[in-house]
Amino acid sequence: MKFQKQLISKDHPDYEAIGEYIQSKESVVGIDARHTDIVIIKKLMELEKKITSLEKKLSKSKIRKKK
Repeated sequence: MKFQKQLISKDHPDYEAIGEYIQSKESVVGIDARHTDIVIIKKLMELEKKITSLEKKLSKSKIRKKK
């Protein structure tokens, strides 16, 4: 599997929406870093929860197959 370097292209419909969501006119760099970090951490927590759930399902599936 080839590694995809760019996760979202500039012509993707969500690109501008995400940019507007994290932008800050008060920030020198143009984004609200704290808000952006919180969004990223929240998404990582959601992914962790999904992965844990999938791991439990996989584990149960393996146990059933052994019986």
